[in-house]
Amino acid sequence: QVRLVASGGGLVQPGGSLRLSCAASGSISSINFMAWYRQAPGKQREFVAGITSDSRTNYADGVKGRFTISRENAKNTVYLQMNSLKPEDTAVYYCRQDIHLYGSTWSNDYWGQGTQVTVSS
Repeated sequence: QVRLVASGGGLVQPGGSLRLSCAASGSISSINFMAWYRQAPGKQREFVAGITSDSRTNYADGVKGRFTISRENAKNTVYLQMNSLKPEDTAVYYCRQDIHLYGSTWSNDYWGQGTQVTVSS
């Protein structure tokens, strides 16, 4: 019914930048909350950044001032601009979208497949 496709990951040197995208497709009526999470090897998945339907944002302390989350509602897409990347930002990044489908009473969470970000010299 719904498919989330994340892209934009890769290998970057410390101090570099990447922009992640996550596009949702399907019978989508509206999308409430959108967010990015990450999971480093041997660690639990953690919240990185989130954005509400009216574009209020919040960030994990470790990425404030370096990462910017945004959304493009017409494309059902959430972005994560990552600047001043550090080796500790290395992880698989996952997107999450709280989606309301046509004909559904409630919304549900959907997750993307993850995209690898590696920060290394």
